[in-house]
Amino acid sequence: MNSPRKFRELLKNEAFIVSPGVYDGYSIRLVEAAGFKTACTSGAAISNALLGIADIGVMGLTENVNHCRNLARSVSIPLTADADNGYGNPVNVFHTVRMFEEAGVAGVNLEDQVSPKRCGHMPGKDVVSQAEMLKKIEAACLARRDDDFVIIARTDALAIEGIEGAVRRAKAYAAAGADMLFPDAVRTEDDIKRIVDAAGIPVTVNMGFGIRSRPTTPLIPLPRLKALGVKRISLPRMLPAAAIHAMQHALQAMRGVMESGEPVDRPDLLVGIEDIMKLMGYEEMRALEKRLTTLAE
Repeated sequence: MNSPRKFRELLKNEAFIVSPGVYDGYSIRLVEAAGFKTACTSGAAISNALLGIADIGVMGLTENVNHCRNLARSVSIPLTADADNGYGNPVNVFHTVRMFEEAGVAGVNLEDQVSPKRCGHMPGKDVVSQAEMLKKIEAACLARRDDDFVIIARTDALAIEGIEGAVRRAKAYAAAGADMLFPDAVRTEDDIKRIVDAAGIPVTVNMGFGIRSRPTTPLIPLPRLKALGVKRISLPRMLPAAAIHAMQHALQAMRGVMESGEPVDRPDLLVGIEDIMKLMGYEEMRALEKRLTTLAE
């Protein structure tokens, strides 16, 4: 099965899906190695990691697509991509969807923010009219060549139009052909329940760090989310936050080495070279070299 079909099968057969957010080759391979059945890109994490700046709509379409292509081809699990607000009007959305589908991902998030967009948990965001977003969803559905390619309509309306606006948009986006609804920055279980009931299509909720609380969406037990009717949660901030935490500790240890002049061995802070090689498929690469080249043993 191709990636869109694999993801559709998960939506059909899995009662509840946990999708860690990824942003580079290490993170996506770790997700697959840990036994997760799917992953999603974090546009914020990719923007942060590639450009070294906040997620404020500076990263462009080509940068995003090319990066997602590399991620998708490095694993066998389906990957959904964060396509921001589609990089323009509905015509731009049409070409955006075509490019992401060609990159091998299973589907895309398309949000109803204005340009330039920003992280959904930052202040100062705004949304386009409902009518404009409906045309974007229409364009996305028209653009896909494979009907299994999943269109995930994200709405940031809760922060601007309140729960009534978010519910109204949920109904409209589902009617326009979206396959999944993504209400971002939800604050209460009641809001989640109302949106799930209104949408009539699978709903995915951003649980951010997953194992650490934050000021916006609260940490809600997974069985409770399932009981509320949520189909999938994404964890866009968990792996970047874990990586930053680990790198800070390693750098602090190295500063200590610089100050003391004495070497230290800290396997509690770093994996070994054998772990990196296993994760990145060096053994498979070596077997292919033996088969196809005259490389010496």
